[in-house]
Amino acid sequence: MDQKNSVSDELGFETTVGGLRAIETYYRGIREISSGSTRFFQSESILNTPLMGTMHPENYRGVADLSTQADAIFELTLNQVIESYEKFVKKDYIFDWISIYTPIRTIKKRDMEKYLIALFEQKKLDTNRLCLEVPSSLLFEEDGVAAEMIQNIRNRGFHVMLTNFGESNFPFMKLSEFAVDFVMLSPKILSYLEGDERSATAVHSLVQFADSLDASVIADGVSTVSQAETLFECECSYVAGPISGKYMKERYFNKK
Repeated sequence: MDQKNSVSDELGFETTVGGLRAIETYYRGIREISSGSTRFFQSESILNTPLMGTMHPENYRGVADLSTQADAIFELTLNQVIESYEKFVKKDYIFDWISIYTPIRTIKKRDMEKYLIALFEQKKLDTNRLCLEVPSSLLFEEDGVAAEMIQNIRNRGFHVMLTNFGESNFPFMKLSEFAVDFVMLSPKILSYLEGDERSATAVHSLVQFADSLDASVIADGVSTVSQAETLFECECSYVAGPISGKYMKERYFNKK
């Protein structure tokens, strides 16, 4: 059977597979460079499928994001994120928000805002504790629907973060059309920090561009203190990657 069809068939709506959750959510911290403290948590969902085993995002998102399966994955993941949020709070963790990957088709749903508000009112949670993490393909949207929905969702207090900012063939100027709160740099940007002064200046300019649009910048893939220091000099405020910790299940986090 064609792999694409197999993946599509395996992303169903069942909540358990072989006694395991069909979706298991992991988290990593995002640190503020100046203080070294964890300010945000980024989530990542792993799928357990009966025929294809464990699937990481890079193995299923390309197919799932094109169908209603993306909406089902989002809803199941959101319930787990809310559960984890409540557990982090009980552990006395101080953090601003937890992110959840949100496909473009999901964020464009006309009832998305209503759905989120109803859920957060039911759970008695602050909307500003959730950040919707959207892929860089957002910048190729032309019909204006995604931009409108993002603005509506932000007006309700939710945050929005664009990921993989700065990849090749990236339409930078299109960012001005989408009012996002955060942009996460592509890990590929780090290679410029190891180049000459002109390369570092290019990274600085990229950060300044995002900042001019009121979007805070998070550098991804950061592994060394030296990289973090250089990014701070480039006016980047936050880092994610090995320096901040790997993805783990919520229960493995302990307050230090």
